[in-house]
Amino acid sequence: MSIKLTQTISSFLNGNDNVAARARHENFPVATRLLPREERANLMAIYAFARMTDDIGDEAAGDRLALLDWLDDELNLAFAGEAIHPVFQRLTPTIANLNLSPDPFRALIEANRVDQRVTRYQSFDDLVGYCMLSAAPVGHLVLAVFHASTPDRVALSDKICIALQIVEHLQDVGEDARAGRIYLPLSDLERHGCTEGDLLAPSANGPLREVVAYEAERATALLNDGAPLATTLSWRPRIAVEGFVAGGLSVIDALKSADFDVLATHCGPTKRALVTHMASSILARHQGVA
Repeated sequence: MSIKLTQTISSFLNGNDNVAARARHENFPVATRLLPREERANLMAIYAFARMTDDIGDEAAGDRLALLDWLDDELNLAFAGEAIHPVFQRLTPTIANLNLSPDPFRALIEANRVDQRVTRYQSFDDLVGYCMLSAAPVGHLVLAVFHASTPDRVALSDKICIALQIVEHLQDVGEDARAGRIYLPLSDLERHGCTEGDLLAPSANGPLREVVAYEAERATALLNDGAPLATTLSWRPRIAVEGFVAGGLSVIDALKSADFDVLATHCGPTKRALVTHMASSILARHQGVA
């Protein structure tokens, strides 16, 4: 490893010592306190890896591809039981105890490599393909933590994770555009008469609001389609999954309240909206049982 790369890695890690602690500030609940301690610890270990991977892909100074290669090497060490970095040391027992595959972790790393070379997505299907790398693997790992991985559940989880990724992209339209990335499908921008320059304005114009509303509808449909996953799980993981769905729907509520002006307004979930969506989900479940 070159001295320059070693310095880059050291500089990045020194500024990211509290990766797991940042879970408290995420849009969507990472590990509900209702879960047993072991499951919470496993979820937080996976979250820390995912957070570090995204931070390298989005924020690291210097050669991000080299840093992602370093991350891949650290992952190999974790699977060999020889982890060096604390994030991977915490991940090692989770890997061993759950007999996890390296594939979901490598997919998350690859998604961040894609971010270094792809800055536009022509169609919604293209965006979904990216989300299958950047978001769906997290759902696969969560199901593994709950010992609940089946093909049907994975398919439902993919819908939820894709939706949550789209929701985050909608929140960050302006920030991403200023960084040179556009996750709104170009075909949808063109259809609604929205230009790339519109994404850099202080506030959203009519065409951009139409695009955001359109993508929010798609995300809502995916969340509703994936929500039955919760009913297939035991009560503790069920609440966790319902929390993920409620978090996504709460952000969509905030988008609607802002009239889809994602440039002038930060559209985050509120506790009231989270509680409302969770209560609606629980009520619907009981009515279904009745």
